[in-house]
Amino acid sequence: MNNMNYGIVGLGIMGGSIAKSIRQNVLSQSGSLGNIFACDKNSASLQQALNDGVINEGYSSDNVRDLLKKSDIVFICLYPHATLEFIKENRDFFKENAIITDISGVKGIFEKELPNILRSDVDFIIGHPMAGGEKEGYANSNAQFFINHNYILIPQEFNKTKNLELMKSLITAMGFTRITETTCDIHDYKIGFTSQLCHVIASALVESAQDEQITAFGGGSFEDLTRIAMINAPLWTELFISNKDKLVEHINNFQSKMNDFKTFIQNEDYENLNNILLDTREKRLKMGSIRTSIIKK
Repeated sequence: MNNMNYGIVGLGIMGGSIAKSIRQNVLSQSGSLGNIFACDKNSASLQQALNDGVINEGYSSDNVRDLLKKSDIVFICLYPHATLEFIKENRDFFKENAIITDISGVKGIFEKELPNILRSDVDFIIGHPMAGGEKEGYANSNAQFFINHNYILIPQEFNKTKNLELMKSLITAMGFTRITETTCDIHDYKIGFTSQLCHVIASALVESAQDEQITAFGGGSFEDLTRIAMINAPLWTELFISNKDKLVEHINNFQSKMNDFKTFIQNEDYENLNNILLDTREKRLKMGSIRTSIIKK
């Protein structure tokens, strides 16, 4: 890995964090012949990454094909549909035997489209780093985001075993301590609950506030629940709609539980309200212990 060239398409918060992590944790050894190349529409981000010593060369979208021709591993850090369009438009320019991967929050569209657009000598490994921050842009990127976090891989029949193993080694070197392998369908269903539904709830909670000054009475609960509401609107709009069937199912289930709480409170039903809160506590404690056991493994 020290002698490979890495291409980053999209040097925002995630692309920047990936570049910084590879620079610090993979290419930091003396004598390394590897390089990091990055492409972004924001020339200031490219210049900052060059000044930081994170990337070796920066490219605009006009000459991104020069980046692709010499990159052994390419991280496409764009919105889901833009990722597919990028592959289609640049299909003939990827380096022979290159490994390509994504960071998208929905996967069903990749499983459907990839077999029709990939060259036979290029391997696309579907991936999703489960880490990041609320704010956007290269300026907010950080290699530490990935330490002790989970990375989801979704192997496909066309993936070469040696490339999957190389990808796992790279992910581990970047600081991820868990690699979860699953299917696109399971990924979209579970991420629809643990990520997308949470962003919907946080956004709805903020939107429901009738007084913006209400936070003066906050003790931390509101802040904890709505941190993720500082949202990248175009990205999350695409993620929500791309996963609409699974996400709407989760929203319906959530609304059903909200109706239960509303009914118990409205009817002053102490018994049922107390019971559901007791059940909630037990479930959350169990969820925490399950997650801890998974992390330890």
